[in-house]
Amino acid sequence: MRALVRVAAALLLGTFTLQIHAAPSGLKLPRESRVPGGIAYVDLPAAPKAPIVKFEGRECAVIKRGDHWTAVVGIPLAAAPGTKKIMVQSSKGPSEIAFQVKSKKYRTQYLTIQDQRKVEPNPEDLKRIATETARSDAALSRFTADDSAPLELVAPIEGVRSDSFGSRRVFNGQPRNPHTGMDIAAPRGTPIHAPAAGKVVEAGEFFFNGNTLYIDHGNGLITMYCHLNTVAVKTGDVVKAGDLLGTVGSTGRVTGPHLHWGIALNRAMVDPALFLETREKVKDKG
Repeated sequence: MRALVRVAAALLLGTFTLQIHAAPSGLKLPRESRVPGGIAYVDLPAAPKAPIVKFEGRECAVIKRGDHWTAVVGIPLAAAPGTKKIMVQSSKGPSEIAFQVKSKKYRTQYLTIQDQRKVEPNPEDLKRIATETARSDAALSRFTADDSAPLELVAPIEGVRSDSFGSRRVFNGQPRNPHTGMDIAAPRGTPIHAPAAGKVVEAGEFFFNGNTLYIDHGNGLITMYCHLNTVAVKTGDVVKAGDLLGTVGSTGRVTGPHLHWGIALNRAMVDPALFLETREKVKDKG
């Protein structure tokens, strides 16, 4: 039987848990939010085993809830509002299921960056950025079926969380792409811990993201960590929940030390706040 996904999220002192395997009735899941950058739960036709589900060509996690299967669909930030379809391949053959995505207006942030090259890269920088973008996309696009024991996640660090996910960013007066993660403010040198068991599938020093890690937790769930000061793991390392990944820094394009924490589902960058019970006042960080 294909890997099943169970996701349970509960924040306590900056932590939450997420488990991946068969899901019982009443399972507590990340909050559904059918907007760009959100998550949709789409119920599937009855079938004896988990079907294969794809959204925009990307395989999605499938969970068992009660007596039926449900697809967990990450919605890209670039998705236009309206009707979307998932493709379902089950023992009964292929089918399509439609669901609706609503609009959401994200705010605009105006930030000042001291290093103008991080706003207007030179030709050599652009070549480097293109190579790094391909590496990042490959890491975020992974889908690894996982039949292992349940995973437990905790927030990688404690700190004041920004609500800047999805915001349109203007650096030194120039518009840039929307922000695809959550910024967590913490002093330089604060330890960053793995939120779950997984495999480090990419690690390196990136032009915009600084020292960066990507961890594959299975079933299309990838987490990323940017702007690190020090890095304690390397590509290929297998980590357990709680293992040290590195420390908070201010490398790359930043306005100060913080952790940029991203979560991808079926390659879509989704709002990490959906996995957390928001109990802290949010603030802006660059």
